[in-house]
Amino acid sequence: MLRFVLLVTLLGLIGLGIAVAMTMASLPSFDELMASPNGQSVEIRGADDSVIAALGPSYGQWLPYKQIPATMTAAMISVEDRRFYSHPGVDPIGIARSVVVNARAGGNVQGASTITQQLARNIFLTSNKSYSRKLREIVLALAIERKFTKNAILELYLNRVYFGGGAYGIDAASRKFFGHSAASLSLEEAAIIAGLVKAPSRYAPSADPVRAKSRAATVIATMADSGAISSEQAAAANIDTLRFAPQERTSGVRYYTDWVLSQVEELTDESVASLTVSTTLDPAMQRDAEAAIATETPDGAQGALVSMARDGGVRAMVGGRDYVTSNYNRAVAARRQPGSSFKLFVYLAALEDGVEPDDRVVDEPVTIGGWSPKNSNGKFLGAMTVRQAFAQSVNTVAVQLAARVGFDTVADTARRFGLTTPIDRTPAMALGSSDVTLLEMTTAYAAVAANGNEVRPYAITRIATANGNVLYERETANPRILVAPYVAAKMTDLLKAAVETGTGRAAQIGRPLAGKTGTTSSNKDGWFLGFTNELTTGVWMGRDDARAVPGLAGGRAPARAFAAYMSRAVGGTPPADLTTEVAAPDVVVEPDDQVYGIDAGTPPADGVRPETLAPEPAAPPSSTLDSKWLDETLKAPETAPR
Repeated sequence: MLRFVLLVTLLGLIGLGIAVAMTMASLPSFDELMASPNGQSVEIRGADDSVIAALGPSYGQWLPYKQIPATMTAAMISVEDRRFYSHPGVDPIGIARSVVVNARAGGNVQGASTITQQLARNIFLTSNKSYSRKLREIVLALAIERKFTKNAILELYLNRVYFGGGAYGIDAASRKFFGHSAASLSLEEAAIIAGLVKAPSRYAPSADPVRAKSRAATVIATMADSGAISSEQAAAANIDTLRFAPQERTSGVRYYTDWVLSQVEELTDESVASLTVSTTLDPAMQRDAEAAIATETPDGAQGALVSMARDGGVRAMVGGRDYVTSNYNRAVAARRQPGSSFKLFVYLAALEDGVEPDDRVVDEPVTIGGWSPKNSNGKFLGAMTVRQAFAQSVNTVAVQLAARVGFDTVADTARRFGLTTPIDRTPAMALGSSDVTLLEMTTAYAAVAANGNEVRPYAITRIATANGNVLYERETANPRILVAPYVAAKMTDLLKAAVETGTGRAAQIGRPLAGKTGTTSSNKDGWFLGFTNELTTGVWMGRDDARAVPGLAGGRAPARAFAAYMSRAVGGTPPADLTTEVAAPDVVVEPDDQVYGIDAGTPPADGVRPETLAPEPAAPPSSTLDSKWLDETLKAPETAPR
């Protein structure tokens, strides 16, 4: 049995030696290991080419071993691998001690990985816990020890290990947490950094300064116990007076950059090379948007804003009041009822159906299918123009118009203008009973501003690698025509009236402006969406739990936030009039009518004279859309005019 054990051991050592030799031959050179990054970094740039976010791992200056402070190497060796200079890459004594400690504790409470093993895992392997991974780690560690010197291994390790907060290497960590190069680290600062390796997210000063200092005290005590520093030096160390560099608070631009990153994955499959992503964001507009939402949003509520150029390029995006507190992007992901801002689609469908802004309508009680809409003030104003009804956001008229053109037609119009969320097709849909997103609603209003042409929101204009290889470049799209220009012009006329004389007066900025308010029942949501010739902007406010916000209405805080932002965003450009009048095309006789001779004085080809034909159902008077005609229409057979 002894011979057998010795033979197996000998064969195992021979096999291990062969594996180590083969691994050593395949290891990259020191220079190659220096240049190899940990993970992919993405730099996102604004429209002015300024860097608005650098995401992924960050790296400081590479410090040669001779420039690394002795206290830094001593601290790291003391807490991570006391026998670093005496073992061959794997520490048998440490492994034995770990086995005993873990057995007594009844679980895995102490590891036995050496600095060399950690380096091997950090560069070549993953952190999954399996025997096969551990065996590969041991072989790699032995090969690394055979190929490189101890000092070279320490240099690689200290410049490559992760210290939390996205910082790789001691220089990146020093600059992040202390604001200076690692070449001048003090004993206390070195202890802080050495203590991070055990659990970067737990002990990082940016996450918990108190816990970071407590861990550093343990590191200094360990250094004294190992003889790396004297007891006098340990006693003189004053961690309590240590001051950390202020950490930049993540700003609201992260809502935008998160949205951008979700699109990067769709536009390129590059997952290794560092990327530079050029976007449409205007940093100044973004700051103004964040300030407007922070200032005007009621206490206890959230706010969101989307602003885009005429071609759909998103210039600013705010997804909430504070990204650190909540990274949920309410501009893109939240689905909320739009209230009266949904009337855009009702009136677009009506204008396409022949309704004119100056047509007369009647604000009076209406009942459809047992449901009776009411106005917010509880009153009925009687006869008025379509323009006045839209400006004052009269509910009964919106429902009458939706019934005239058909609720399915209104839903189809909303679909045509980009809404992808489920749309209610009951009469209440005319007042905004369906859930929508702020981004899609803003896009719909932008299409009206674009004279009825489709607008597709976008953020990314170009993606390139760090060496200049272009992976994606946006091409100008050919937009579809959603409505005729004269329909869009009439809709703009109505939207202007809402701002000048109606519910959106608080959004005025001293230049031509069109827009619409929206308020849901019990003041749960407030909306304002509008545009100038340069920008289209949408604002939403409300609570995440959909509870009422006292005093919230689209014409109040959302309209004020819109004005605060837009007055700055377009303040440096000369005012330009909005297009509110476009001549409708002349009515042309169909060619078939000419062929068959169907005109005012010619009988049909089959000899039947016009006066013998069944009379057409009566159409509504051109000057009014009264409720009596509406009720008769709804009860009439399919042949009745809609």
